[in-house]
Amino acid sequence: MLCQEIISIIEKSYPEKYALDWDNVGLLAGRDDKEVKRVYIALDATDEVVEAAVERGADMLITHHPLIFGALKQVTNRNFIGRRIIKMLQNDISYYAMHTNYDVLGMADLSGKMLHLSDAKVLEVTWDDGCQEGIGRVADLEEAITLAECAAAVKDSFNPGPVKVFGDLACKVKRIAISPGAGKSMIGAALGKKADVLVTGDIDHHTGIDAVADGLCIIDAGHYGVEHIFVEDMKRYLEENAPGIEVAAAPIRHPFVII
Repeated sequence: MLCQEIISIIEKSYPEKYALDWDNVGLLAGRDDKEVKRVYIALDATDEVVEAAVERGADMLITHHPLIFGALKQVTNRNFIGRRIIKMLQNDISYYAMHTNYDVLGMADLSGKMLHLSDAKVLEVTWDDGCQEGIGRVADLEEAITLAECAAAVKDSFNPGPVKVFGDLACKVKRIAISPGAGKSMIGAALGKKADVLVTGDIDHHTGIDAVADGLCIIDAGHYGVEHIFVEDMKRYLEENAPGIEVAAAPIRHPFVII
């Protein structure tokens, strides 16, 4: 199957037009006429991931976060982005990224389902053509639980490693908002939807305590801790929709440890 055919299969469910304006998604390096037999999927195109793709003989690497984000003036071995691109091109690996288009059309619903949220609504609308789509989800639980119980549910569902909680662990929460990734910018949306707690990542100390002062608890499960669900989800999607292609997923490997 050609790379461009796999891209068509992906974009049938995750069109590029749903990505946010500032994002960089799609085929970022390599050939769209490349014959693809093996695909490797990861959250980020790290050195380890690119090396694993090469070792596995992958013809195509698909990641959630785009390796190429800002403008590039050179592609050389003098910086890590250039080195990774060169290695992929030298090994004839086509590189594709699906970021906020997947956040809107995949990650949001999937993360809500993993927290067993029923009748979840879009947290922040980014697309409205008669059917609203957007970042994150928010829903009411049937019964209120403690913030500590909510944090435990996040750990059970996502296996994120340690979580950071802002708020009184004994307080009751009923309306849950979730926005995988860096959720600082989603605090306003969560407050606007009168959520009791926001499950997200990359929350700094002052942002967290300020959110609590505004009446919103925060469960920071880490950027990777919540978003790694992309990898297995896209593996399943391609196995179901691109038969005959060998699909491998990068193992869950948190980018840092707390010691």
